Amino acid sequence: MKEPDSTALTPSGAETAETYDVVVIGGGPVGINAADRAHAEGLSVALVERELVGGECNFWGCVPSKSLLRPVLAVADARRVDGAREAVVGAIDSKGVFARRDRYVTNWDDTPVAEAVATMGPRLVRGHATLDGARKVCVSTDEHNVLTLNARHAVVICTGSTAALPHLPGLAEIEPWTNRRATDSSTVPDRLAVVGGGGVGVEMATAWRGLGANVTLLARTDTLLPRMEPFVGEHVRLGLAEAGVDVRTGVSVTAVHRPRPNGPVQVSLDSGEQIEVDQILFATGRTPNTTHIGLETVGLPPGTWLEVDDTCSVRGVEGQWLYALGDVNRRALLTHQGKYQARIAGAVIGARARGRTVDTAPWSAHAATANNLAVPQAFFTDPEAGSVGLTADQARRRGHRIHIVDVDMGTVPGANFYADGYRGAARIVVDEDHRYLLGVTMVGPGVVEMLHAATIAVAGQVPIERLWHAVPCFPTVSEVWLKLLEGYRDRHATD
Repeated sequence: MKEPDSTALTPSGAETAETYDVVVIGGGPVGINAADRAHAEGLSVALVERELVGGECNFWGCVPSKSLLRPVLAVADARRVDGAREAVVGAIDSKGVFARRDRYVTNWDDTPVAEAVATMGPRLVRGHATLDGARKVCVSTDEHNVLTLNARHAVVICTGSTAALPHLPGLAEIEPWTNRRATDSSTVPDRLAVVGGGGVGVEMATAWRGLGANVTLLARTDTLLPRMEPFVGEHVRLGLAEAGVDVRTGVSVTAVHRPRPNGPVQVSLDSGEQIEVDQILFATGRTPNTTHIGLETVGLPPGTWLEVDDTCSVRGVEGQWLYALGDVNRRALLTHQGKYQARIAGAVIGARARGRTVDTAPWSAHAATANNLAVPQAFFTDPEAGSVGLTADQARRRGHRIHIVDVDMGTVPGANFYADGYRGAARIVVDEDHRYLLGVTMVGPGVVEMLHAATIAVAGQVPIERLWHAVPCFPTVSEVWLKLLEGYRDRHATD
């Protein structure tokens, strides 16, 4: 492919222009992967980022949240083992935890990530990017300069999402936390309300309770983690309650008010009750970062989620040049799934640039099939929760004839490695017509590290008969697989 073309730089305040094969808007993990894969296809690439290179996940999401959670979970794990719990004395050192987090986010300095991008080969451009018609991106690099990036083959939108705040009376005056303040704060509030029973809500309730806050979790739904199997939410609810979290499900916040500056927040509930806290965190969903990126110049409404096909090409735009990856396409608001889409899209862009056939058959190199059938998700609560594929309810609604096998993970010999009196559960959802797994769900200490085995089984549509030959080591908790398969075999033996 051609090398980048550029015009001469004119004095400050004027415009300059450069041409690349691919322009990627958004330098988070998804955008970086898209730029890397397009460059690996032999294409010249410009990557544009307006904030920190590395994005939400690296600096305000997955990395800092897990850095906060690990010390909390490590202490909880020790307390479940005879002989170890006696060594746990005193409270968690919050200053030490915050220092650990700061180390993992490199004190919010993106230099290491930017240097890594440079070694990959794409050109990194800092500034705010907006579309200006087909294959044209304008970047405001500072208040005086605009750089125009022309794309020969593709523009890829990877701008992510932002925490969505509800429309509540009094919200503006209280300066609530979202995921960003929940992960970059270095002060433990005495009383914290967490609104939302999804992944961010339950993880942050776990972390901040472990750090010493008195936490009240308020979930509108009747169960926590409602997109997973119902038994997961019950295990997580019990774990939070035992840690001292006041868990309230089926409740909604109707108003918030801070009577005096820096004073407590009054939180009104739909039950008529009012609670008082020092800080409140809203983990109530996400909104796409597509409001100010020039979508209207290509006939798309700004501020909306972008609908894509299985190649991640944006629907409603002629010419198959515009792609949307990660949170903005709403297929799966998970970093790893966005990176998967980047790998697929990179291969698609490379094929189209060379005039090769794009194979969009399920599970091909050019189709993001796992978006629909094999999305893994893990939550670092106490206990941990992980799943991949379809829940039983989702499988039924899609018309599958299924059989469910449930196992009490406390009956697995290897479980005592993790805890005395291990509590956990596992489920497989089997397609009865094809005899392979549609979904796997597990909850309990240590389960998230078993999730990739489940993902391989689901994505590979491995037949039950072949899974019998995947022998789990004794004594490991992965022997839960043997019990799950035995449950399926024994059921059929009696038919």
